[in-house]
Amino acid sequence: MRLLHLLRPFCLAAACLSAVFAHAAGFSTIDIPADREGPAMQGAVWTPCAAPAGEIKLGRNTIQGVRDCPLPPGNARLPFIVISHGYGGSFLGHHDTAQALADAGFIVAAISHSQDNFQLRGGPDDRIVALATRTTDIKRLIDHMLQKWPAHGRIAADRIGFYGFSRGGYTGLVLAGARPDFERLPPLPSSPCATQPDGKACEWVKQGFQELLATPLTHDTRIKAAVIADPLGMLFDARGLKNVKIPIELWASTYGGDGVTPESVAAVRGNLPVAPEWHVADKAEHFGFLAPCSQAQLDARIEICRDAPGFDRIAFHKAFNAEVAAFFSRHLGPTH
Repeated sequence: MRLLHLLRPFCLAAACLSAVFAHAAGFSTIDIPADREGPAMQGAVWTPCAAPAGEIKLGRNTIQGVRDCPLPPGNARLPFIVISHGYGGSFLGHHDTAQALADAGFIVAAISHSQDNFQLRGGPDDRIVALATRTTDIKRLIDHMLQKWPAHGRIAADRIGFYGFSRGGYTGLVLAGARPDFERLPPLPSSPCATQPDGKACEWVKQGFQELLATPLTHDTRIKAAVIADPLGMLFDARGLKNVKIPIELWASTYGGDGVTPESVAAVRGNLPVAPEWHVADKAEHFGFLAPCSQAQLDARIEICRDAPGFDRIAFHKAFNAEVAAFFSRHLGPTH
């Protein structure tokens, strides 16, 4: 389904109820301490808020919201969405989608993954084992929000959704029951094993792969619906996806990028046992799913901010965020 046909009303279920009072998204940061399951993580929470929106500057990011806005009065439990960023990203990578979901009546939380984030990308601690630890990161985020977040009693624990992009989309499929085949990982042209298969650097690469194989993956049945955008889908075949039974909205970019191809996303679509809701972001490259860039981001990270000719990221995100909110409202509303 092409995106230009998707701008339709989405005042459904919980979103309809919240539209009466939500004028902005509340925004606060969270710290998840290290425990036996993994290192410390930082993240953020977006919530429905009745106050007018203002600008919040966070490094090169400028987001719309209200810091530490209290939840609307009452005891109503609200559906909850967790967000998983792509390779080398952060909890702010999809801030506009998080804000739109909060405006629609959802509590939303995102973390910077413990072993896969912008501070580690390309450095000595950038390890392939993150493909396993990512899933545990999200499980720990859900645990934290349901047990230790100050307003945890306002979360509807039986109405949890997931949004993930790129490696985050892969993460969501695994959480939903998929079993990746890591032998399907393509060798990188830059890998030392391509030029010096007997060298020390190649040995480290092989050790990292063995660490990945030895690290358990986490499945989380608390997640009841998922939006998956341009996932790292090459790791799954039909057998690996056979246990994914929750409702899925699957998005593909027209051109792909960063190791994700349109063909690999289409293969995920064909191999899921329950047909997903399918959308193509027309004229988009892979990074078109990231929030529209500020001028500071354009200046610093042009490779993730420049879009293909004919693609308007701001207009796309307005429609995309509305469709994502509508999907979650259909599947996580009060009657579900």
